[in-house]
Amino acid sequence: MKEKIVNFVNDVVKEMKKVTWPTREELKESTSVVIIVCLVLAAFTYIVDMAVNKILQGIF
Repeated sequence: MKEKIVNFVNDVVKEMKKVTWPTREELKESTSVVIIVCLVLAAFTYIVDMAVNKILQGIF
């Protein structure tokens, strides 16, 4: 069991060495894109919700 754990940890270390981490600029840019997309989707959801609400209030 101990040998399996050691092998697993060694494999994780090897794989982590292969990872390419984003630069600070890339991270800022990606974060900005995610925030903007979230805001746009939230606004769209709000607008659709209000429209459906008005339609349902008109029906009932």
